[in-house]
Amino acid sequence: MVFSSPLFLSLFLPVLLLIYALAQTGYRNTVLLLASLLFYSWGEPKALLVMIGLIAVNYYAALLMDTPKVNVVFSRRVLLWAAVILNLSALFFYKYLDFAIININKLIPMFGMPEIELFHIALPIGISFYCFQAMSYTIDVYRGEVEAQHSLARLALYISLFPQLVAGPIVRYSTICSELEDRTLHFDNVYEGLVRFSIGLAKKVFIADSMGFVADKIFVANVSAIPQLWAWMGCIAYTLQIYYDFSAYSDMAIGLGRIFNFQFLENFNFPYSARSIKDFWRRWHISLSSWLRDYVYIPLGGNRISIVRTLVNQFIVFFLCGLWHGAAWNFVVWGIWHGLGLVSEKFTGRYLARLPALFAHAYVMLFVMTGWVFFRSPDLSYATAYLKIMFLGNAGYDMFSFIPAWRHCITISNGFFMLLGLLFSWPIRIFSFHTLQHRYGGVLTLAVIFFVTYCFAMTSKFSPFLYFRF
Repeated sequence: MVFSSPLFLSLFLPVLLLIYALAQTGYRNTVLLLASLLFYSWGEPKALLVMIGLIAVNYYAALLMDTPKVNVVFSRRVLLWAAVILNLSALFFYKYLDFAIININKLIPMFGMPEIELFHIALPIGISFYCFQAMSYTIDVYRGEVEAQHSLARLALYISLFPQLVAGPIVRYSTICSELEDRTLHFDNVYEGLVRFSIGLAKKVFIADSMGFVADKIFVANVSAIPQLWAWMGCIAYTLQIYYDFSAYSDMAIGLGRIFNFQFLENFNFPYSARSIKDFWRRWHISLSSWLRDYVYIPLGGNRISIVRTLVNQFIVFFLCGLWHGAAWNFVVWGIWHGLGLVSEKFTGRYLARLPALFAHAYVMLFVMTGWVFFRSPDLSYATAYLKIMFLGNAGYDMFSFIPAWRHCITISNGFFMLLGLLFSWPIRIFSFHTLQHRYGGVLTLAVIFFVTYCFAMTSKFSPFLYFRF
């Protein structure tokens, strides 16, 4: 089920809000848990068993770690590693097994061995997110940063909570553990949540989907037939699409969480306004970058060790970051690309800091957009050919040779939404939802935006969020 789908907007959410409001306070967690399980299992009931299994693993592992008598027999470290291995094993089996087999099959002919058959396992939606979320809970219990949750239902609600279940943000248990106890319905929270949800819905329906239409038309074309101008157009469109698509989901997730009295942390902070790659990662997918920092980078030694080890640690983190996004080498190269960018800034940061703001922003955007080509392309060969055309041109084709794309994807409306996307990717205080929701004109604007977006979502073909498949 997708937040921007007619089913969610016209049936699931209104019915849930009604039942939740009518239910007694003590039963509202149960209502949310059942709704979350229904939301996740809709159209994919088998995947629900995987999530329930991992909930049970992390629940009992954390509970045993907090039981002194049990720890006489099982050390806390053994319990932690058992839980982490089981989580990662599930993630590897469903997401990376076929990828590993494909690469093994490229090597085993040298040893005269037959190829291994692929399993073609369907990837459970959101497994990358809820696996990391479950592991963070168990690790935090091991570290003594939070107490183990004794209620299986409450832990299940934390991991399966439908607003952030399938595409983040990755919510730490410590962030909302106290909020699992409070199911009071606050009108201010409902209002703020609906405002944030409406803005996210507009970003998804108008900007992300419009830019996705442009990017998809260009990136599926024969790469050798794409003129240089169109290659840049496709890259710009995808740069806007992935930001507005993912930040829209985060806005909608944060808004829905707020309606039900949960305060999720921000996941984006205008990343395209960054003046360095380091600054970009402080602003982009904040929940993932902070997760990798706290559970991978710092345990490896962080920056408290030699400069060489620090750089190696950064490289490892971004290799894993790329692999987390997808079981393909183009995602790995994208992660390595950003890792190399951060490593290079260790030596060039002092010079970059002296650059005028315009040049610093231009450098970051050029670097980030180059990385997005690897991210969007179906494979590495396509990505390298596409980048060659972007930077060196395509002598055999000019902009008029790509007329089919012009007719089908570059329309007046798409051009308008591209300009809006470029404008709103920068922090403009007057257009922020904090400003709009507290002004009468802003409230009226938001109401109009929601009404128009809702009508558009009801009458047009919705598209899934990009991060559903990561």
